[in-house]
Amino acid sequence: QVQLVESGGGLVQPGGSLTLSCQVSHNIFRDYMMGWYRERELVASISALGTANYVDSVKCRFTISRDNAHDTLYLQMNSLKPDDTVVYYCNTRPVIWSWGKGTQVTVSS
Repeated sequence: QVQLVESGGGLVQPGGSLTLSCQVSHNIFRDYMMGWYRERELVASISALGTANYVDSVKCRFTISRDNAHDTLYLQMNSLKPDDTVVYYCNTRPVIWSWGKGTQVTVSS
């Protein structure tokens, strides 16, 4: 069973930055379109070849990327707002694998 391990969350002040990581097991990561989700709502996705898409609320602030050699998905988050406070998860798009535990992001002064 594929395992997803998210990390990198934490407490940050408004306007700050965080980088989330998602480690995927089983060496199959490179074949799938991947996404970052807030709870279960997709906010960013990246194709197997690296084409990225974002929802309007994070466009120009978040950057999704992937390292296929290391089976890792990233989300660089800049200009964070209190509304970005939530648990973030990674998964395929559409969702295929079981959810990981996610990583909590809290934006607060």
